[in-house]
Amino acid sequence: MKLNLKENEILHGFRLLKQQTVPEIDAKAYAFVHEKSGARLFFLENDDDNKVFSISFRTTPADDTGVAHIVEHSVLCGSRKYPLKEPFVELVKGSLNTFLNAMTFPDKTMYPVASRNDKDFQNLMDVYLDAVFYPSMKETPEIFQQEGWHYEIDNAEEPLRYSGVVYNEMKGALSSPDDVLENKIMLSLYPDTTYGFESGGDPDAIPTLTYEEFCAFHSRYYHPSNSYIYLYGAMDIEEKLAYLDREYLAAFDRIEPHSEIALQQPFREMARKEGFYSISEGEKESEKTFLALSWLVGKADDAEAMLALEILQHALLQTEAAPLKKALMDAKIGKDVSASFEDALRQPYMSIIVTGSEADRAEELCRLTEEAMHGLIKNGIDKTLLEASINRLEFKAREADFGTFPKGLVYNIKIMNSWLYDADPALYLYYEELFQKMREGLKGRYFEEVLEKYLLKNAHRSLVVLKPSRTLSSEREAALAEALEKKK
Repeated sequence: MKLNLKENEILHGFRLLKQQTVPEIDAKAYAFVHEKSGARLFFLENDDDNKVFSISFRTTPADDTGVAHIVEHSVLCGSRKYPLKEPFVELVKGSLNTFLNAMTFPDKTMYPVASRNDKDFQNLMDVYLDAVFYPSMKETPEIFQQEGWHYEIDNAEEPLRYSGVVYNEMKGALSSPDDVLENKIMLSLYPDTTYGFESGGDPDAIPTLTYEEFCAFHSRYYHPSNSYIYLYGAMDIEEKLAYLDREYLAAFDRIEPHSEIALQQPFREMARKEGFYSISEGEKESEKTFLALSWLVGKADDAEAMLALEILQHALLQTEAAPLKKALMDAKIGKDVSASFEDALRQPYMSIIVTGSEADRAEELCRLTEEAMHGLIKNGIDKTLLEASINRLEFKAREADFGTFPKGLVYNIKIMNSWLYDADPALYLYYEELFQKMREGLKGRYFEEVLEKYLLKNAHRSLVVLKPSRTLSSEREAALAEALEKKK
């Protein structure tokens, strides 16, 4: 059923703020706000029968306890209407879903589901909405202990130990050097904002989280006023709005969740950070160091700059003929050079990562990178390389082939890159004009200017050196054992 509504009209408690056509994905987009509860809703209407629903919350941790991650796990352990121990597991077994999951990001938590079957889709929506707004975890401390952390001991003679789903998961994740490196990069670039904390949780900090803090986090952030509801595909939207209002949102009044993400103030000079990761006692330490040179690059609502930077990163660092990668590899700075561009943050960042290196090559990485960038800006970047990168990204955008992921889910993740930061949710769905601009840029010095502005002359950067350690693991275990012995 097509929606026949004018802007500012109200339907089932939802005021239509804006409607627009998005030819790139053959859809019509509607942005609503639920007047009573403050919930935002974005609907992408098209003929896709693989319907997607998600509810997301802006969750901004203020410490390393992993509270956002633990809450994400815990809300799916039973609710008011579905008082099962693990409704999520039952859904996985019995539903006709094409996607079913929950994800914690550095600044948001998302609960997406997808299904081609109308009845199944409605049921999935109801299970997820009841879970996030009325979870059993608030009356059942055991859920927090199971999903977060608890003490464990089998008999009085044994040592005390920590356990818990998230605690164990993060203990595994943060033993991987890639995860440790990412953590250090974000801490180095965003020392004063929510991005400086480990949203998944640091195993050293997770056991400091109390049940009261856990419940307070849910009460503050899991409110419709802090929610982003997304619907996609061929459906009766009027019926869905009526259901959302009647069954859930009408029960809530607007609040001010104070979940805004503060901007990191710009650096005057490069930050330096050092860290360690574990290797086994028999491993050699030589040529096992990671080096990362990173820049904070603009803001998420600048879609043009983000696309230009993605093209630059690919052309200069990710192809066989990539000149910046070649300059670093020829200088034998390390065994490999790669790049990372994290744009799903209010202030995105880009990194050049060197693996198989040594700590004393860190300053050389900075010098060689600056020299290579100076050369590229002075002599110009090879236009055929840039064009190849534009072609590749444009082909990916047009093809919209996301493998087993429903298209609607990928669009959902894309729109959060602007919507979460109070910009137009449809911003990242449009690409025709942007790619045209990029092609125009090939005629002049557009990409050289982007390189100069966002990287070469950008003082907001950091250098992270991550060294291997054969003793780190045993030292940590010994310190943990000592602390637990005192608790026992």
